[in-house]
Amino acid sequence: MSLQAVLQQRIGSAQALLQQAEQLCPGVQGHQKLCSKLRAELRFLRRVEAGELQVKESHLHSTNLTHLTAIVDSAKSLEEVVALLQVFTYQDVTGHRCTLVVDVVASGGRTWVKAVGRKAEALHNIWQGRGQYGDKSIIRQAEDFLQAAHQQPIHYQPPQVVFAFYNGVSSPMADCLRDMGVSIRGDIVAVNSVVMDDDDDPEEEDLEDEEEEDEGAELTRVDSSTVVAHMAFPAQVQMKECRRVNLDITTLITYVSSLSHGRCHLAFREPVLTEQAAQERQQQVLPLLDAFMEGKELFACGSAIQDFQLILDTLGGPAEKERAQKLLARLQLVEDQPSERTMRLTPSAKINRRSLMIFGSGDSLKAVTMTANSRFVRAAANQGIHYSVFIHQPRALTEGKEWRATPV
Repeated sequence: MSLQAVLQQRIGSAQALLQQAEQLCPGVQGHQKLCSKLRAELRFLRRVEAGELQVKESHLHSTNLTHLTAIVDSAKSLEEVVALLQVFTYQDVTGHRCTLVVDVVASGGRTWVKAVGRKAEALHNIWQGRGQYGDKSIIRQAEDFLQAAHQQPIHYQPPQVVFAFYNGVSSPMADCLRDMGVSIRGDIVAVNSVVMDDDDDPEEEDLEDEEEEDEGAELTRVDSSTVVAHMAFPAQVQMKECRRVNLDITTLITYVSSLSHGRCHLAFREPVLTEQAAQERQQQVLPLLDAFMEGKELFACGSAIQDFQLILDTLGGPAEKERAQKLLARLQLVEDQPSERTMRLTPSAKINRRSLMIFGSGDSLKAVTMTANSRFVRAAANQGIHYSVFIHQPRALTEGKEWRATPV
């Protein structure tokens, strides 16, 4: 096939893939990043077509298009995709901070997929130390993924790591990955042993000063035409439900608010309260909270209780205070005990000491923190710390302001 024919084929593939990607998981984190990468690939190919760049045919086959195709195909095959090309931070075995890109995050965050587009033979050669300088084997990459996954648990369980091979993986590599705890998707291909005499070594003349290889050394060659097994994506991960719940200040207030107990058909002088009342008329928040809390151990830390009591004493009405006492009687009160990873967060306008104590204590308890404070959750995630949370709409204490509100 001529260079021009290969180029036209690659351009057509890139255009079709971009159309698929644009319709894939709209609104999901990383969707635009994936589309931008495909547009950049298409621009590169069109510059080659216009004669602005001179490349060899081998360069056209080694573009990022194969990897991007693997990402799109993975996302199309999985359920509950929540992110594409998501960057996670983690600490390696030496304690250094590292970053890792997960191509597809699926099953609501419980599955991490690395899409691998390289051919099985190339992957096997790199693993055997016959790759180019700087090539990192899939086994080493799997170690990084497993390390990062254990540091980014979902409800205190590490995500399942899946390597999706779109051009096959050798049988020995597949066995090694599975022994490590990595699931595999794709064709598993055979590996043949080849016995080579010294006379068969084409590089023998260049190795005069090197230690001679043993006569009859055994090498392995990948036979991509012999598929010994095909592995589909594993079934969607079913995680054990976390039975511990940590309530933050916003949840405590929401739970006892008059707005949450039928007093929402009012227009207040304060626009934010009127907005919350309208939201409550649309969707009641208390049934959602009760359903999530049912049958679970309920906790609250010292910082949450102290500040809740202060707000309640200042703004709470009689009925709100009575409901608060009944709620507090249901909770297990614990001292502030922020987790180690929480204390690594850099304080900011959205990450204050109170939030660190509350979310960090929930983290130490291995509990899901109920909160309306989504700003903190996002800010922490931007620093690489992802908490197990149940986020709900906020409701303020309004009983003391009802006297000047207008019925609606």
